[in-house]
Amino acid sequence: MSSWHSLVNQEIVHRSAASQPLDVLLVLTYYRPHTSGLTIYAERLARGLVAQGHRVTVLTSRYDLYLPGRENLNGVQVVRAPVLMRVSKGVVMPTFGFLAWKYVHKADVISLHLPQFDAAGVALRGRLLGKPTLLTYHCDLELPPGLFNRTVNRVVLMMNDLAGRFSHGIVAYTQDFARHSPFLQRFRDKLHIIPPPVSMPDMTESGIAAFAHMHNPEDKHPVLGMAARLSAEKGVEVLLQAFPKILERYPDARIFFAGQHRNVLAEEDYAQRLMPRIRRYEESGQWKFLGILDAVRMAAFYPNLDVITVPSLNSTESFGLVQVEAMLCGVPSVASDLPGVRQPVLQTGMGEIAPVGDPQGLAEAILKVLDNREAYVRSREEIAERFSAERTVTAYDSLLQTMLTDAESVS
Repeated sequence: MSSWHSLVNQEIVHRSAASQPLDVLLVLTYYRPHTSGLTIYAERLARGLVAQGHRVTVLTSRYDLYLPGRENLNGVQVVRAPVLMRVSKGVVMPTFGFLAWKYVHKADVISLHLPQFDAAGVALRGRLLGKPTLLTYHCDLELPPGLFNRTVNRVVLMMNDLAGRFSHGIVAYTQDFARHSPFLQRFRDKLHIIPPPVSMPDMTESGIAAFAHMHNPEDKHPVLGMAARLSAEKGVEVLLQAFPKILERYPDARIFFAGQHRNVLAEEDYAQRLMPRIRRYEESGQWKFLGILDAVRMAAFYPNLDVITVPSLNSTESFGLVQVEAMLCGVPSVASDLPGVRQPVLQTGMGEIAPVGDPQGLAEAILKVLDNREAYVRSREEIAERFSAERTVTAYDSLLQTMLTDAESVS
């Protein structure tokens, strides 16, 4: 019998009549303008809680010296701790502990987002000060091979484990990922399932056409899309190896890659290995880097795809928000058969699942979708019934209110 709690199923969890404005401290290593699935999730959650009347402070790293130490972003107060040095994909912040004490004192509830080295210390402060602490576990940490990265991985896993012990509750995206995550299995009694926040602005036909005219003026199809950082866990090389087989059937096929592809933290060697092959496809017009796109441009990007691919290789990917964003725009997905990552396709029927790290299997799954694409398309309303930012924020609100009430009753 499963011991986790599903807070969002087919119906929205409504706020309790006793709901009250809260001071929420949201803590994570990177926040906007850094772009990743985790930072997009955190931003949508923070802004959604503000929209529901809460006061939200984000404590994060000043990973770029050009960023201000404090600023207000869409009603969210962002505090950035200075960074002394980087350790792999993490950062060392000497003043973080002082700032954590200060803002934990002020908070009613704490929302931690893992993986994060500093989460254990914040969760301990929450325990000591009697502040309900909710941990959101976004994915496992699997750094590139190497002795140093293995050491970093072990240290972060240890700190994650301590954060789990000190926290009062833990959120995972899906039951599928929770069943297969060693970390989450250790804390089944604290676990709550809340689907991630997905939103996608509407885009006019003229906007979609303008994007096509800029990036695909010859109207060549099919167009395969990836929306990710150029990093090892994303499986970009699997798509590169699958592409020749796709070209055999669809010689005009091309790939649009949206996301950071230059100077990706700790991924320089990986990019150098792939670039010779990518450059050949760029020269033939069959590969195009689009860079980091904001939400409006992403709403024009997705409708210009015939299929989106998420060929991720390990549990550093636990869902793939871009799949649902694309589905909201009528675009099927081909995703790796990884826990959590396969769920958007399995729950909606809008795509195919491909074996992990298998170029032949990925090509066959993509071709299956391209050969009969209309059979995979679902309405925007059908997808929105399952996934929305509003549903996620409402579930968080309900859980945070319950945790605070329980803490107050104990004290």
